[in-house]
Amino acid sequence: MVINRFVVEHDSDAFRAEIERARAVLAAQKGFLDGAVGRNVDDPTRWVLTTRWEGPGAYRRALSAYDVKVEAWPVLGRAVDEPSAYETLEPGERANDARPRVTD
Repeated sequence: MVINRFVVEHDSDAFRAEIERARAVLAAQKGFLDGAVGRNVDDPTRWVLTTRWEGPGAYRRALSAYDVKVEAWPVLGRAVDEPSAYETLEPGERANDARPRVTD
């Protein structure tokens, strides 16, 4: 699951169109399960884009697709700078080990 949060001070109508396009482009990528755009009910300058993927590899591959680079990256680059990828845990399921990934 990926959660991108945004603070949009001006022109929220234009931002909404941009973030909805970004979500649509991400939705067309292999491994995309679902996603949604939301706006905070108490502070309308706060927006969120949530997406669910088959796994972290699917999300990372999607980010390298040409259409995503053109349509989604300009929006995603405006997200609050914080970790955004989360694992989904089922009851009783062991959580991922908190350690850096090493590739051979």
